Amino acid sequence: MGEKKRIVFKVGTSTLCHAASGPNLRNIDLLARALTDIRNGGCDVILVSSGAIGVGTGKLRLGERPADLRLKQAASAVGQCELMHIYDKLFGEYGAVVGQILFTKEDVDRPTVRQNLLGTFEALLGLGVIPVVNENDSVGIEEIESEQKVFGDNDTLSAVVATLVAADLLVILSDIDGLYDSNPRVNPDARRIPVVSEIDDRIVSLAGGVGSKFGTGGMVTKVSAARIALKAGIEVIITDGSAPGNLYAAARGEPVGTRFPVRA
Repeated sequence: MGEKKRIVFKVGTSTLCHAASGPNLRNIDLLARALTDIRNGGCDVILVSSGAIGVGTGKLRLGERPADLRLKQAASAVGQCELMHIYDKLFGEYGAVVGQILFTKEDVDRPTVRQNLLGTFEALLGLGVIPVVNENDSVGIEEIESEQKVFGDNDTLSAVVATLVAADLLVILSDIDGLYDSNPRVNPDARRIPVVSEIDDRIVSLAGGVGSKFGTGGMVTKVSAARIALKAGIEVIITDGSAPGNLYAAARGEPVGTRFPVRA
């Protein structure tokens, strides 16, 4: 898989879920197969996964993402259980073992807990396990309640995890194949930006906007996550998560999506 030996992949709710009707099993299966194959190619693979509230919303037949905090936490608790069941089954079909890690921002900020988290990651990776990471929404309310989200639908969490484990690459999987010079959903002439050499005010402005109906992150949180990772010397790629070929290309260092290279 080239020079990228430790890769953090982040996948969002829009890739994992069919709106409020339940998980997108096709996308999850493609994700499981590709990530297992990349691990088999010699890479350490970590998956930062959104989707707990989205999957829980579907399982509880709520119809739409809850507005009430307690219902959000309830949906997260149900959805996290269901999502890990699906991950365990589908990754297992390809011979991979997954392990769940849940934590909050406060955990990362506490040196002892941070060190324990790192030890858990290293032990799992040493055993060939693919860690599946999410913020613990049942006890940590910042992401699901605040307008200034701490982990921004796990985009920022993925950068925090990549920094913690000293990853070589962070791949943020979205429902769009990178950063565009205008909104491709409303402008058919919008052009994807293949490489962002510097995250300046223009890039932040282009990334403005919110996420999908059932997710909370948008391109702006992805660019913010890229900035965090780049400061730690970690290259970042934003690409379409529904096409497994993009995952392979990213792992091999081939041009795909929008690349944020580390500046020399």
